[in-house]
Amino acid sequence: MKIISVTNRKGGVGKTTTAINIATALAAIGKKVAVFDLDPQGNATTSLGLNKKELSASSYDVLTRGVSILNVVQKTFVPSFYMIPSKPDLAAAEIELIDAPHREFVLKNALNALEGKVDYVLIDCPPSLNLLTINALVASDSVIVPLQCEFLAMEGLTDLMKNIERVKKTFNPNLKLQGIVLTMFDKRNNLSFMVEKDVRAYFGSVVYQTVIPRNVRISEAPSHGKPIMIYDFKSTGAQSYISLAKEVLTREGEIK
Repeated sequence: MKIISVTNRKGGVGKTTTAINIATALAAIGKKVAVFDLDPQGNATTSLGLNKKELSASSYDVLTRGVSILNVVQKTFVPSFYMIPSKPDLAAAEIELIDAPHREFVLKNALNALEGKVDYVLIDCPPSLNLLTINALVASDSVIVPLQCEFLAMEGLTDLMKNIERVKKTFNPNLKLQGIVLTMFDKRNNLSFMVEKDVRAYFGSVVYQTVIPRNVRISEAPSHGKPIMIYDFKSTGAQSYISLAKEVLTREGEIK
């Protein structure tokens, strides 16, 4: 079982969309995948058509009450795709975890229950560098960072990289940066090309070759409770995420 965190301290950069659609692509080729919604906003949960008001248990219960993930995990309408959903009460988890023993390892220990049951776990992190995100990084084998193609794209990225290194040195020596994915790329805007050039010049091969375009269909898909690959498979957004998933598998050593 491989665990990948999808994180960026900025909101609205495509973390949830990236996590959901990589997971969908992996499930489509026969991988068993679970997405752990670690964001109190619960966008990943909503994006798969799950009603947060109808959940009897959520990621909050896993982290603060010791409820087994196996009692919280939900099947989705996508075969081999499972969800550990989130509700707004997850926002209180960081406070409740402060005094917990080995608080940075709570999520890692909880995810052990999925060993042998899924091939991949993708963690959709909150847009901040808080204790929840630290738990995700401690639990993960690697990290994917979505980066929006805008003027302030690089702002905060340096801090995130420093935090990844701190977690690696202190808690998780095997943690690696899987890659940076450029999102919301607008071919009509020279700024997008400038950002891409700067990011590739600075980070080199760490940046995925696949670029996710700004696409109306990608924006529409969550409101229908569907990943873009199911909402509109032929769209440029869907095809881009299929290409990205191939790169992820290549870097994980599953495609030669």
